[in-house]
Amino acid sequence: MKKAPYIISFFLALFFLQACAAVEDETDDVIVANKKNNQTNLTKFLDAKKWDSLFPNRYHISKYPDSSFKGVAKNNFYSFDAFVAAAKMFPIFLGDGNDSIQRRELAAFLANMSHETSGGWDNAPGGVYQWGLYFVQEKGFPNVQFQYADTSKKKWLPVAGQSYHGRGPMQLSWNYNYGQFSEAYFGNKQILLDNPDLLLKDSVLCFASAIWFWVRDQYPKPSCHDLMAGQWEPTAKDIAGGRGLGFGTVVNVINGGLECGENHSERTKYRYGFYQYFCDFLHIDKGPNAECSTQKPFGQ
Repeated sequence: MKKAPYIISFFLALFFLQACAAVEDETDDVIVANKKNNQTNLTKFLDAKKWDSLFPNRYHISKYPDSSFKGVAKNNFYSFDAFVAAAKMFPIFLGDGNDSIQRRELAAFLANMSHETSGGWDNAPGGVYQWGLYFVQEKGFPNVQFQYADTSKKKWLPVAGQSYHGRGPMQLSWNYNYGQFSEAYFGNKQILLDNPDLLLKDSVLCFASAIWFWVRDQYPKPSCHDLMAGQWEPTAKDIAGGRGLGFGTVVNVINGGLECGENHSERTKYRYGFYQYFCDFLHIDKGPNAECSTQKPFGQ
């Protein structure tokens, strides 16, 4: 398969912030999975039929299989039912604001999820924006020998022999994120530190990792949810750095070191393109501050 021109090579990727390798803090996680909750606003906007139309080339059901899928039994891993089940565990997701705010948040979430997992290219069948959720883990793994293990994070120490590379819709990366999400989901940090590949075996857990990342703030960064739902108040430093509510600052949270301000990249156009695509589908405008080309990355 022809490789997407905007998929960054692995070795370059080692030098910048990945989608879920955001802030390396050791603060206690205050967002936990509520497995007793049975409601989500997600189903107000999407159903299985719409899901299939948006993601016809998702992992292992595409007519164009990647070589890395060989030997893996076909299954509807990224199913709408799995997404809904995970969303119910985090009712704050799409839980604030009016209908328009929730639509815009959903568009932003789908855009970043699609960009992180896309297998498309400019002339891909159906168009580049129909190739979200194509990959379930970082391209090149498990063959690439890099473990994303940070031993300075004493509370979330990596386990020898385990790799904490990107997995799932938001490409959860690094041991400290696996440990914190494991604690939020299982009540035990060690489960995913010991076996991070569980994200590849349990589709609800996999989606939950993406939603958890989305709704959890990462000091000094706000959560992506708060940015899209209008729940964040920028500081004087944020205002001076051009950071305000909106999709552009979400991009800054996720990958500001490479995609925002003076480091604004040509690749970012695909992330913006996905956002426009999902806003159009959900019949909502992009809202304010939809780009980060004039923003300084957080910390500056």
